[in-house]
Amino acid sequence: MESTRQQKISRLIQKELGDIFLLQTKQMQGVLISVSAVRVSPDLGLAKTYLSIFPSEKGKELLENIKANVKAIRFDLGQRVGKQLRVIPELAFYIDDSLDYLENIDKLLQSGNKPKDKED
Repeated sequence: MESTRQQKISRLIQKELGDIFLLQTKQMQGVLISVSAVRVSPDLGLAKTYLSIFPSEKGKELLENIKANVKAIRFDLGQRVGKQLRVIPELAFYIDDSLDYLENIDKLLQSGNKPKDKED
């Protein structure tokens, strides 16, 4: 169970990383990266960040670029929250594919509920 401190830090990091990615993706047409969740470890040393990337076909490529630039992203985050946090946690990025999963389930449900034509 997360402590209140962990929850506050998670929300702060989620908001600030969302702003950072919004500024970065303005240059790329048709790409949207949103931070769907942040989980901070109990010692506040690691922040697991889950990203929702649109379009999902570019997800792996964009995640690799983000992982390659994790130091610069952490620096930008430190510039934004340095007054509120003593130590900026290490960042680990993962793809949040829950929306793709939900979309797939929705498609399956729609295809299974098609009315069949009755011939009398």
